[in-house]
Amino acid sequence: MDGAFSAMGVIAQTHHTTAAMRQLMSRVRDLVAGRGAHPARTVVLMPYIHLLAEAREAWTAEAGNGFAPRFETTRTWSGWQAFEPDADGIAGDMGRNLLTAREWIERAGLRAHADLLATRLVEAALQLAPAAAAVAPSNRISWAVQARAAVASGLDAPQLMLEAAVARIAVEWAAASSYPADALLEGGATADVDLLVVLRGLQHDPLADALAALDPTRSVTLQLAVDAPAGEVRLHEASDPSDEAERAAACVIAHLNAGRAPVALAAVDRVLTRRIHALLSSRGVALRDETGWKLSTTRRAADVMLALKSCAWNAGTDAVIDLLKNSPGVRQFDVLALERRIRRAEFVREWRSLRSLDLGEGGLPALVDRVDQWREAMQAQRTVPQWCGALRDLLENTGQWDVLVRDAAGGGIVAALRLGREEQEALQALPQSQRRWSLADFSSWVNETLESESFKPEPVAREQVLILPASQLLGRAFPALVIPGCDEVRLNPSPEPVGLWTPAQRVQLGLPTREAMEAETRASWRHAMQAPVCDVLWRRTDESGEPLLPSVLVQAVQLERKLAIAADPREAVQVPAQPSHRPMPSGARLPITQLSASAYGDLRSCPYKFFAMRQLGLQEADEIDADVGKRDFGNWLHRVLGLFHEALQASPEPAGPGRRQLLDETAQEVTRSMRFEESEFLPFAAAWPKVREGYLEWLARHEAKEGAVFDLAESSHELPLGPVKLVGRIDRIDRLPDGTAFVMDYKTEAAKTSGDRVKDAGEDTQLAFYAALLSDDTLRAGYVNVGERGETRMAEQGAVVEARDLLVQGILHDVARIAAGDALPAHGEGKVCEFCGARGLCRKDSWS
Repeated sequence: MDGAFSAMGVIAQTHHTTAAMRQLMSRVRDLVAGRGAHPARTVVLMPYIHLLAEAREAWTAEAGNGFAPRFETTRTWSGWQAFEPDADGIAGDMGRNLLTAREWIERAGLRAHADLLATRLVEAALQLAPAAAAVAPSNRISWAVQARAAVASGLDAPQLMLEAAVARIAVEWAAASSYPADALLEGGATADVDLLVVLRGLQHDPLADALAALDPTRSVTLQLAVDAPAGEVRLHEASDPSDEAERAAACVIAHLNAGRAPVALAAVDRVLTRRIHALLSSRGVALRDETGWKLSTTRRAADVMLALKSCAWNAGTDAVIDLLKNSPGVRQFDVLALERRIRRAEFVREWRSLRSLDLGEGGLPALVDRVDQWREAMQAQRTVPQWCGALRDLLENTGQWDVLVRDAAGGGIVAALRLGREEQEALQALPQSQRRWSLADFSSWVNETLESESFKPEPVAREQVLILPASQLLGRAFPALVIPGCDEVRLNPSPEPVGLWTPAQRVQLGLPTREAMEAETRASWRHAMQAPVCDVLWRRTDESGEPLLPSVLVQAVQLERKLAIAADPREAVQVPAQPSHRPMPSGARLPITQLSASAYGDLRSCPYKFFAMRQLGLQEADEIDADVGKRDFGNWLHRVLGLFHEALQASPEPAGPGRRQLLDETAQEVTRSMRFEESEFLPFAAAWPKVREGYLEWLARHEAKEGAVFDLAESSHELPLGPVKLVGRIDRIDRLPDGTAFVMDYKTEAAKTSGDRVKDAGEDTQLAFYAALLSDDTLRAGYVNVGERGETRMAEQGAVVEARDLLVQGILHDVARIAAGDALPAHGEGKVCEFCGARGLCRKDSWS
């Protein structure tokens, strides 16, 4: 891949007027002369705004200097940017439309469904808007009558009640709205125009047809698309999305190196296009993106949504910590210290639980108080303008406001959400913005607004690559074209129309039908194949492994032209082999002063893991507010059984209902103390009755058979052993009738796993380590396997004393070797490596 991105100078962009555009301007010049029209009173209506400059250039080339026609689009001619919609009309931005949609839904008596239907209503109304805007205001009542009749059938099933309501409301909303072109249609757009020339693109424009129909004697319609010779087509089959992105980027670089600039990059798949954009940008290629991307996918939008998420009443601790880490107005030293303190605690998944922690004195309590003030200020219900002001205050308090306004995408977010003071005042004047919302409602509005608005980076002055939709290649000349994403899914020639409308309704309402969309797609494809050089790419499999075929459009070209798959455009680069060997560090300079059973287990299973995670202290940072899992259930069970036996020791209770009740009460108390939500703990709560009965049955047998009496639970122990101190916490210690200690460790793993642990006494370090912590010369030890299916078993280590003696000798020997500088190689195998947090450090997968 690197070889394909060779160094090159910036190629200046030159506007090449297409032959088709020159021919069209020649026809326009002849029409002006033949109709006796004055060029200055001639309007040429272009289908795309980006063609205006090319049309003027083509006119100058054909007609020379002098009077020229006005080149417009339906948007520029109608003054779309300066248009101010009615208070409850369809507007040009999603944020306002969502507020207005709720107003229309409530007028229809569907207030309970406003949250569900608002986005769908906006989508339906925006689809109807072009058809309604093409009708003069005086005739819009008649259009509404026909539209009502169209939506009255097709959605009359009881299951489609809400869809039918959305369709009816959308018709009323579209009919009651005013549009920028109303003045043109009502006042007669061609009254002071000698000649109106409408150039048709690939897409049907109802407003352009309506303007041409105002005075047919002074209007002419021409087709922009002109047949041209077929160009050279190269087909590239990639293995997966990453491979496709790399091949497409290599194709672009090859065109630039060959002097074919600017290169057109068709945006068929936006995710794939973003990958290609990143690859080209990393090589210094100057790009201009005419498609843009959703504001919601930008970094600044993520900051805004994180700020709102962190202020929810049940916000997770992870979310708030993330907010603080991304807040320039907060000292990061305090944030990291607070995170360390939270991670040392247990079960602080929600920020509101933080008050139960002892944070000491100093900066941490002050930081928590500060965050709580931010969160408290975002709890009250407000109107939307007030929420916009509160969100801005929050961003200013966290120090994120200056970052937002300095960012290019951030400026779009400020405008879309009306975070500026003047925009808030304008929003305040809208009646539909006066309803009071909760934080959750406002957060939903912000998210939907950012999802619908697009961000387009500032265009570069001398671009080498232009990213644009395939349909907008029409009328533009590019020496080379690259079209990635041409598989059967992303380039479906007969796509399903978006929206709730039935095929019959689409015809009656004047909306694009599937047949019209297919014709548009095929016409766009035919035009793309006329590029001088065109690279077509697709993938064999998707990211999920789903197999894919090339689009039928690609297959047709391949059969028609008998094309073979082109060679890989990436240049092979010979990279000298740099084998990665097994690391052999020394821990002599990191003296071992303390060992736990798990730490020594790491040393035995993989010395490198011990070096990285114990001596260097490198640890994985798990999610603080992760969902309750098997490990949490194990911790819960350990605490329940420990407290149960302590309570039973204080108030002895014989086997029977009394023990069952005590164990249930203890379980409920532990669940509350660990702050488990009922819903997230439900799978383990459902298994608890079987677990409880199985454990009580085993306990009764254990007491009867061994005569054991409970002594200690969760007891901490330590033992000086030469230069190192052994430390540990033993789950449970019983005393047998002769005073012998019986050490037990609870396990919730499979019973076979616990049984395998005690098969080889020399390999079982945990029970031997616990035995070493006690001063008893003789003792017994075993694993109590508490099964979730209702069976509790004891797996006893019969040779625990011998294993303890061997373990003590081994610890002294291993500590001495490490102190002497012996290497600590990475020689873990199997499950030791599968779940090891240091695997990325030892790079086992890259060893030679």
